[in-house]
Amino acid sequence: MTEFIMVDMAGFISKGGILVIPILLCSIVALAIFVERLIYFAKMRGRGQGLAQNIVNLLRQGQDIKAGKIARQSNSPMGRVLSSALEVKDQDREILETVMLNATEEEVRDLSSYIQTLATIGTIAPLLGLFGTVIGMIKAFMVIQEMGGKVNAAVLAGGIWEAMLTTAFGLAVALPTMIAHSYLITRVDRYEARLQGGTVEFMKSIFISKNTLNN
Repeated sequence: MTEFIMVDMAGFISKGGILVIPILLCSIVALAIFVERLIYFAKMRGRGQGLAQNIVNLLRQGQDIKAGKIARQSNSPMGRVLSSALEVKDQDREILETVMLNATEEEVRDLSSYIQTLATIGTIAPLLGLFGTVIGMIKAFMVIQEMGGKVNAAVLAGGIWEAMLTTAFGLAVALPTMIAHSYLITRVDRYEARLQGGTVEFMKSIFISKNTLNN
């Protein structure tokens, strides 16, 4: 049964025309990106949770060196952002905000690596399928013209469904790809919100401490 399905699918692919090849390549690339990002996020799970509060508590205790060491050793987006902030924590507010903003944006870019490619694949896959269908329809009508229009319904229907195979393949690739893209974007948004929350908590602590010392 499995062999029959594989042979049947291979027959569909061969009838779809040359544009089936780039569509299949798009599906392979999309799957590889999705799996790679899932693995990356799985490795990040749990890292950096509670780190901002831990760093703040250490700073309040005057343990700046230990705070920096813990931030670096956490090997997390939050840790890298806070590590950059600790290097300039004694500077004025504008410099600290700029450093933390740039560090956060850099981490978000790293988290978003390759995700835009999924959106691109989700856009071009159905277009490739539509292009293949148009080419197939042109060929089918060229055959009809060559035969002087004497074509029965069965022959015409056969040419049309074969032409529409690429559109079906393109949609079959695009739909799960766009779902995967939306899911990964949601994960990135959650990490970004967590980073922003940590930076706000850190900055509040820094400036409260400075105001206390000034008073």
